[in-house]
Amino acid sequence: MSAPTTNVLMSAPTARNTGREPARRRRSNGGSQPLVYAIALVVVALTLGPVLYGVLGGFRTNAQIAQDPSGLPDPWVLDNYVGVLTSASFWQYAVNSAVIAVLTTAITVVLGVMAAYPLARYRFKGREALFMVFVVGLLFPATVAIVPLFILITQNLQLGNTWLGVALPQAAFALPVTVVILRPFLAAIPQELEEAAQLDGTSRIGFFWRVLLPLSGPGMVTVGVLAFVGSWNAYLLPLLLLQSDMKTLPLGVADFSSEHSADTAGVFAFTTLAMIPALVFFLAMQKRIVNGLQGAVKG
Repeated sequence: MSAPTTNVLMSAPTARNTGREPARRRRSNGGSQPLVYAIALVVVALTLGPVLYGVLGGFRTNAQIAQDPSGLPDPWVLDNYVGVLTSASFWQYAVNSAVIAVLTTAITVVLGVMAAYPLARYRFKGREALFMVFVVGLLFPATVAIVPLFILITQNLQLGNTWLGVALPQAAFALPVTVVILRPFLAAIPQELEEAAQLDGTSRIGFFWRVLLPLSGPGMVTVGVLAFVGSWNAYLLPLLLLQSDMKTLPLGVADFSSEHSADTAGVFAFTTLAMIPALVFFLAMQKRIVNGLQGAVKG
């Protein structure tokens, strides 16, 4: 009788201690949450603060900004935004940006998925070495090769001051991240689907077009959104390759700022309207981007 009693007494504190551990963990996690929220709020404020300041600045007059730079619009003025929206040059810049962004996105997605497909589904000698070429490409921004690109586009290809002349190099520099994202996404598609398609008489190319592309939609949307936003915000390549009426919105913002340096409120309005399309497009596709990146990580 003594041995069982001793065992029960020895195990009782252990049971009580085990019960306390989850409570302690909950208290420790709860204590760290306010700090996490505070840091997140600081990051959000630093990120959105300049954007909100620019948006609100467009609803003010230059006199209001000079009198109280950090104040709110009082009264609210729409003339700055109306003046920008009724400007023919603004819409010309917007059309150029949209066409170049669409071309860049289409080239990036089409060539990216075609390059990622054999790297993900085929087994051949040198496959990993070829993939490392794309990985290393992430380390080289467009600014590194800007002079050779300028010579190649303007002199060799004769595509200076054209939409395609900007879209091609932008797509080339977007391909590395596109392949890196799409390769694990395509590799995660079950091999049984391809085997079943082959049993039905489908070739590898047919499997690629009929099965693989529809299933890889989230990944293609992800890389497409990244390519579109990157092209819309690009500045250096359009600056070197485009002139006059072919300029994009970032170049238009710079020109407007230099021509109307005294019109601070107008510059705020022009800048705000220039960034709205890419911002809205990115926010609308945010969930699809997250789903695509999750699929790439799982792969």
